[in-house]
Amino acid sequence: MLDEDDLSIGTVAERAGLAVSAVRYYEEQGLIVADRGPGGHRRFRRGVLRRLALIQVAQKVGLSIEEIKATLAELPQEVGPTGEEWVQMSKAWRPLLDERIRILTALRDQLDSCIGCGCLSLERCRLSNPSDRAGKLGAGPRYLLGDAPEPAG
Repeated sequence: MLDEDDLSIGTVAERAGLAVSAVRYYEEQGLIVADRGPGGHRRFRRGVLRRLALIQVAQKVGLSIEEIKATLAELPQEVGPTGEEWVQMSKAWRPLLDERIRILTALRDQLDSCIGCGCLSLERCRLSNPSDRAGKLGAGPRYLLGDAPEPAG
């Protein structure tokens, strides 16, 4: 149901500091919803601005669109989070953020011992993977994710 206070896509984009294409993308992803006005123009309720702010913050801290979508699925489509809902979302995001912080801290702390992988010490290198030993531990950069390399045997 359209309200005279509803916002055009251009106004939403400007107020949120986004490109119009980004607003359309978030709508396509199901993160926000728009009503259609006369002539099929998108009209957004004002609560979309809080949802977009939440999406932008979540992306800044490294959450994926899928993680954001799962969180927003818990909220009514037309409004942003209330204070209590924000607290609950923050609690749910804390373990994800803590893990990312752990990985980034470990990577930062190891960068000074590596010179563009013209490595000074292959015994300590977190990128070296002779004979694909890390492949037994799973996919991805296993040693950078925290798995210990097996001793060379």
